[in-house]
Amino acid sequence: MSKASPRSTAVRAVDPTLAALFDVHEATLPNGLKVRLLANHQAPVVSLYTFFQVGSRNERPGITGISHLFEHMMFNGAKKYGPKMFDKTLESNGGRSNAYTSNDMTVYYDDFSADALETVLDLESDRMRSLRISQETLTSERQVVMEERRVRVDNEIPGMMDEELGTLVYKAHAYRWPVIGWMADIENITREDCQEYFRTYYAPNNAVLYIVGDIDPKKTLALVRKYYGNIPRGPTPAPVLNAEPEQKGERRAVVRHPAQSPSVMIGFRGPAASDEDTLVLDVVQYVLTKGEGSRLVKSLVYDQKAAVSVMLDWSWRIDPGTILFYLELKPDSDPAKVEALLYAELEKLAREGVTDKELQKAKNNLRADHLRELSTNSGRGHALGHYEALLGDWREGLSLPTFYANVTAEQVKAVAAKYFAPERRSVVTLHPEAGAEEAGDEAAEA
Repeated sequence: MSKASPRSTAVRAVDPTLAALFDVHEATLPNGLKVRLLANHQAPVVSLYTFFQVGSRNERPGITGISHLFEHMMFNGAKKYGPKMFDKTLESNGGRSNAYTSNDMTVYYDDFSADALETVLDLESDRMRSLRISQETLTSERQVVMEERRVRVDNEIPGMMDEELGTLVYKAHAYRWPVIGWMADIENITREDCQEYFRTYYAPNNAVLYIVGDIDPKKTLALVRKYYGNIPRGPTPAPVLNAEPEQKGERRAVVRHPAQSPSVMIGFRGPAASDEDTLVLDVVQYVLTKGEGSRLVKSLVYDQKAAVSVMLDWSWRIDPGTILFYLELKPDSDPAKVEALLYAELEKLAREGVTDKELQKAKNNLRADHLRELSTNSGRGHALGHYEALLGDWREGLSLPTFYANVTAEQVKAVAAKYFAPERRSVVTLHPEAGAEEAGDEAAEA
């Protein structure tokens, strides 16, 4: 049985060019709230990100989906700013907001003009301090989330297959269930569940505040202390144990659903974000599927015409994640044959590695995407907070260009051989239900 994944403590070599651009002012309030401030005076605008270290990973059977439900609940008013007041107040100050929930974190962000900073801090601290959790709000948002689940999972082929794949890849870990949660759990989450969850996970000691833009760090920190300083700490969240057993062989499942053509989704057990193999896999992902000339797109879609599309999703997670392939096939395709073609390409990568041209192209694209995100206030706030949440220190993100530049062809071969081994994979195949094609034709004629 493995324990919780260790977080990074030693920071890799930081890119000197980026280091000069990121003069981040750090502070921690007595209530545990971590504050990260980064000035950028190119335009009179600011982005504010609140990272709560809570996602589906922190849930348990019976309340799966509660983190995502809270993403909705947090916009429904608090003690000072009532229902619908958050968006109205922010938008009247030229701002906009949004949020997202993942396996490992929940993130709220606002973009606004610099002169609205104090108003936005008042808004955000109000809902952290005293969110309105009424039965009426819970009932309303529950219906919204249930409909979202019906649309994105129950009636969408990739969502349906991804949910099935999660139950294959993970037997014990909380990554087993979808971020949106199981329908029965969503239906039965209580107001008391929500109140307990809010006190524990939406407290200042479980949050990091990133403020990036046209700010004076000293004055901004004083404002943060004014608005957040008296919010009480919450109980220390329970650690998440990674009790996932070792996978000892391929796992398979079949989904039958009305569709015009078959699909295949394959997940290989990957490493945790803090593992350096994760960064080499970033390079592998770009080699295999970044762009029309990438290996798998060129081979499976254009040369062999075996698939309509091929996608690789490799997303960092605190605990070991999933390297996910999704292939949409032609109506008359044999999924087993297409699978074999994919595995042959992965085996070739592990056996022969990459060409110098492929490797350099992947590195160039990775560097460009990384620097592109760091070019805006919002991108900087999101990226640095993301690195801190998953790697333990925002400085780790500034080391990525140097690390990627030094990845070798031998590292690519070794990582491909390790993670694309057959015993690490789980496969979900969608077989169109009998009569689905005829039903589609009849609908088109009607």
